[in-house]
Amino acid sequence: QVQLVESGGGLVQPGKSLTLSCAASGRIESHYLMGWYRQSLENQREMVALIAPGDITNYSDSVKGRFTISRDAAKNTVWLQMNSLKPEDTAVYYCNLHFIGPQVGAYWGQGTQVTVSS
Repeated sequence: QVQLVESGGGLVQPGKSLTLSCAASGRIESHYLMGWYRQSLENQREMVALIAPGDITNYSDSVKGRFTISRDAAKNTVWLQMNSLKPEDTAVYYCNLHFIGPQVGAYWGQGTQVTVSS
């Protein structure tokens, strides 16, 4: 079993920055993808940013150039640096860990609220 603990959400003004963190613990014995998804009242859950072994990253078009995902593989921790925040970034942000193998499974954090408003 794997547990994900997120932190760093909150209320921030448009144009400002915020950093989310997610620490994974438990039985982690294989390579994995780790990333952030978000869900707002108006939209379904969507991928925001992913990071794979070798620090290969992928971003949604809506955050590319503004958000940066990074990780410390030794600590099974990932961060999402969010710059130039917009009101449309308001959502609950969820951390996800997805094993590539041989270990299998995907896990979610409890979510952290990010609100961008003046």
